[in-house]
Amino acid sequence: MATATAPRYPLTHRQIQTVFGGLMAGMFLAALDQTIVATALPTIVGEFGGLDHISWVASAYLLTSTAVMPVAGKLSDLYGRRQLFQASIVVFLVGSLLAGIAQSMAQLIAFRALQGAGAGGLLVLTFAIVGDVVAPRERGRYQGYVASVFAVASVAGPLLGGFFVDHLSWRWVFYVNLPVGLVALVITSSALRMPVRREGHTIDYLGAALLVGAITSVILLTVWGGNEYPWGSPTIVGLGVAGAILLVLFVLQERRAAEPILPLRLFRNSVFTVSTATAFTVGLAMFGAILFLPLYLQIVKGSSATNSGLLLLPIMAGILTGSTTCGRIITRVGRYKPFPVAGLALMTIGFVCFSRMDASTPGALSAVFMVLTGVGIGFVTPVLVLAVQNAVDQRDLGAATSAVTFLRTMGGAFGAAVFGAVLNARLTVELAARLPRDALRDIDPARLQGSPAQIRALPPDVQDGVIRAFDASLQTVFLVAALIGLAAFVLIWWLRELPLQQRDDLSDVRADGVVESLGSEAHL
Repeated sequence: MATATAPRYPLTHRQIQTVFGGLMAGMFLAALDQTIVATALPTIVGEFGGLDHISWVASAYLLTSTAVMPVAGKLSDLYGRRQLFQASIVVFLVGSLLAGIAQSMAQLIAFRALQGAGAGGLLVLTFAIVGDVVAPRERGRYQGYVASVFAVASVAGPLLGGFFVDHLSWRWVFYVNLPVGLVALVITSSALRMPVRREGHTIDYLGAALLVGAITSVILLTVWGGNEYPWGSPTIVGLGVAGAILLVLFVLQERRAAEPILPLRLFRNSVFTVSTATAFTVGLAMFGAILFLPLYLQIVKGSSATNSGLLLLPIMAGILTGSTTCGRIITRVGRYKPFPVAGLALMTIGFVCFSRMDASTPGALSAVFMVLTGVGIGFVTPVLVLAVQNAVDQRDLGAATSAVTFLRTMGGAFGAAVFGAVLNARLTVELAARLPRDALRDIDPARLQGSPAQIRALPPDVQDGVIRAFDASLQTVFLVAALIGLAAFVLIWWLRELPLQQRDDLSDVRADGVVESLGSEAHL
């Protein structure tokens, strides 16, 4: 059970607001660049070529950001979060600048990987710093704001990317990060008062290397499986075996390391275990909506890429409303478990509603379904971080926070692979049932998914059959997502709710907002 739930460096309300502006700017950058590049990829390929490597522009970012998360969380526990957060901003900005001036596809992929390394630190350390400076009772509100920024950035990314490509240049997809990142750097440098740790520590280099290797193998498996290579190919099987072996070696190393990257003692904490398992399951299920709703809007409903982005605004509004509302109520009443329970119920119901949508579903009704699902997601994601931070010792706050974020991201990576496989398998069956044999010879389902315009160019009778096949296949995808959401709903009932400490309960802070006694853990 936790022995230190109070904020380590409590600040005044005005100081928190100032610092929070910098944290939200950093979170916005990291979340924005997960999606903003998507609409610029065709233009980039037109300039550089390298169509065979286009997926790596996004995959390199995902790979490095995911691999960095647990390492950044642990290092921040050992050496402090302010300097590591600022270093992550600098790495991200350098990667953005270099990506903007890249002269080849290989350079762009390399610089996107550098960007991702900075983003992984930003995504984890934002939540951890909130845990350092805000009392547990108040964290729900602030972490709800962080989650809402993530939601806004994720949906705004494709819209901004399209705007820059149409009116400026694809390079502005990266240049736009520079002013926002500099503002975040200035704010955190001047307003975030956190001490530098000077005591010696032993870094678990071997554990970090094994974990990064395992993550790399798993991410490549999910990205390449069914796309670059068949699922049963030696490459994919080899990646799966390598990932499993490296994960086992990582666990063995963590059992003997003096300063493990992921302390295994955390798994003896039921709140941590249930929260991280739920985070992975939620990440897995969310991709049933976030990733495949645009496909429904573009192929089944016939919307353009830009309009499909706009039509996703209801789900963003739902996440924004859900996360901010539950955060405020948690701060007021001091209870948090009802929200993920209700949120997972709403999310699951939303997925079931998605599974009933077809070409005749009114846009207003699908918008209602999106809002319902978004509110459910908003009720869940920030609360899982809050529950974990409230249940672990302060020395493990960074590692525990990074574990929740990391496992949700890994769940998303698996979700992309799982739902992609479900869609492809179902689509093959549906196309065979709805199209004549001679028409099937000229149709590549993978190319149709990547270019909905090709569907509009098909003969009317073939086009109708293809659209109906996609409609039925996507319904199956959403139904599978609902089943996974139901599993998460069952899992969350095992979450043990611990009291949230209020700022009035703190006895070790001075009026100027600096901890009076930190023992040997930090020095001003």
